[in-house]
Amino acid sequence: MNMSIINEFMQSKLKVKVFETRIKMVKVLARDVSTKIKELLGRQEFVNIIFASAPSQNEFLASLVEETGINWGRINAFHMDEYVGLDEDAPQRFSHFLKESIFDKVPFGKVYYMNGNKGDSAFECRRYAGLLERNPPDIVCMGIGENAHIAFNDPHVADFHDPLLVKEVNLDEVSRQQQVNDGCFTKYELVPEMAITVTVPGLLQAKSIYCIAPGHNKSQAVYHTINSPISEGFPSTVLRKLNNVTLYLDRESASKL
Repeated sequence: MNMSIINEFMQSKLKVKVFETRIKMVKVLARDVSTKIKELLGRQEFVNIIFASAPSQNEFLASLVEETGINWGRINAFHMDEYVGLDEDAPQRFSHFLKESIFDKVPFGKVYYMNGNKGDSAFECRRYAGLLERNPPDIVCMGIGENAHIAFNDPHVADFHDPLLVKEVNLDEVSRQQQVNDGCFTKYELVPEMAITVTVPGLLQAKSIYCIAPGHNKSQAVYHTINSPISEGFPSTVLRKLNNVTLYLDRESASKL
């Protein structure tokens, strides 16, 4: 066992790794993702990656940028969700977050931005779904929300058999409050009510999924992810059905297990 891991176990098909600290966790995660990228580039021309946008991803993205030996020019980047109706220059826009965190820091082959401000969300969902159909994801780097959402598939809109790859959703109260808890918005009323998201099947089609859920605020969601019945009521429980997912936790987020 890697000495930075304090616990490692399987829950159904889900691989779980628990680390002493968040920093140790993200270093191993970045190394694991980097290794997978290089492995895929060794046998295919391009690698398609979907990235999550949240403060929980900060240290991981910073560590991934520092990884060496990656031919970023052969990687196409996507993001998994975006608010509807935020100002173009709003710092909370997920496109802005990823642009600042990674998209502008390494020379990707292509970056495909999701636009929540076109005025026709249905058209944008179809456009982005078409991009994913033409560029099926190889890797998804994701998190888990405080209500166990994955991307913006909150419990009331999550569908494990969704016929769509991308859809517009309304955000539940827990999900919107999390944006305040994370420091992204100063008050609940400023958080948009609507978003565009890659659906559960859209995420799970990836060949490899790396899920990170650090911090005490995620401990209850992690508990449900591991222990609750697999259902849309706790969307992240679906990860237990796949053998290509690894969940990375720190001591705080694993504290209720």
